[in-house]
Amino acid sequence: MKTLTRLALAAAIGLAGSAATAEGIYTPNLSYRTGPFAATGIPIMNGQADYMTMLNARDGGIGGAMIDFEECETGYSTEKGVECYERTKAEAVVTQPWSTGITLQVLPKTNVDMIPILAPGYGFSPMANGKVFQWAFNPPASYWDAASMIMQYIADGDMESLKGKKIVLLHLDHPFGKEPLPVLEAMAEAYDFELVPIPVGLKEMQNQSAQWLQIRRERPDNVVMWGWGAMNAGAITEAVKTKFPMENFIGVWWAGHDEDLKQVGQDGKGYKSISWSMPQPDAPLMADIKEYVVDAGLSQQEDLNSVFYQRGLVISMMLAEAIRAAQEMHGVTEITAAQLRDGLENLNITAERLEELGMTGMVPPFSTSCSNHTGHSGAWMLEWDGEKFVQASDLLAADASFITPLEEEKAAEYAEANAPWPVNESCE
Repeated sequence: MKTLTRLALAAAIGLAGSAATAEGIYTPNLSYRTGPFAATGIPIMNGQADYMTMLNARDGGIGGAMIDFEECETGYSTEKGVECYERTKAEAVVTQPWSTGITLQVLPKTNVDMIPILAPGYGFSPMANGKVFQWAFNPPASYWDAASMIMQYIADGDMESLKGKKIVLLHLDHPFGKEPLPVLEAMAEAYDFELVPIPVGLKEMQNQSAQWLQIRRERPDNVVMWGWGAMNAGAITEAVKTKFPMENFIGVWWAGHDEDLKQVGQDGKGYKSISWSMPQPDAPLMADIKEYVVDAGLSQQEDLNSVFYQRGLVISMMLAEAIRAAQEMHGVTEITAAQLRDGLENLNITAERLEELGMTGMVPPFSTSCSNHTGHSGAWMLEWDGEKFVQASDLLAADASFITPLEEEKAAEYAEANAPWPVNESCE
């Protein structure tokens, strides 16, 4: 599938010249429209690109500057991702790595290159600690937030009720899939439940018969899935085949893809996914996306109401708001990477601002600061009703008293293991 290159974007917004001379703020995206994760990557990438295309077409960019939103294809490969980072970093004001594996490889480079990482809802959870990770941001919520909220939902708010339960963590055998282990292991010890991690290798994503045979033997109270791409569709199909009660099957926010559930339809009814974004078909933003992007023939997306497409819109909104904040803070139009870092550290996505953006209900309000690079927005539980995902809970919140000390501990361990590591001692 074609990607929206810098040259194509320049043509779409009526700029003259070649890709090399395209003017504007360069915000490359390390996309994955190919490979085993393409089915989930494509709608997210479409959403991200469409939001920036809409701003360029409707507003003339952000604060008078056009946005140059090039994609560098990684296929979700860590090696290719690092290559894309190196290829784009000279002009970029941000890197969007789109893989926990790529994020972990790029993370040490950012202190030297001084380019902020924007990893919305993914990456290394301790990046929330802005004192230690000055150049990394993972708003609006981290994987550890997700684990906490999922367990609170299972416990119906009474964490002591988890005692004696058995929870399977079905996870991709990849840095992303291993992210929740530290917090889930700590919670298992604190609340006396049994955690059974079951990994799924990259070559096993579409054939998980062995994993689901183990699940049948374990007879868990719940299965929590930390899956991505083809793994999710494979797991949901196996769950239906083995007659696992879908109401006891909950995925992380990257395991809530409409197309995966459409494959099983009514048989998937009851499956849930935690989500910090919520599709809002009637949001004013969606009318603008249709007018300025879809009707203009500038979008590759067919279903504008899917969870992942609208999440892509939200992700680019965060970047756009950080650019706007940086422009206002520094009184310039063409910002630098260091100035964008300041903008990312001073996001203030209030309910009032979401209304102004035409995005009420699409993401919970949140803010970032020097010490808090995540925002910990909270999330909703979405449930598959047989045809679509619907809201199944009020806004959930992670247990900060449990998460924050763990973030500080693991951030300190990372800094020590990668010494000398710069720490912002003035950050409170």
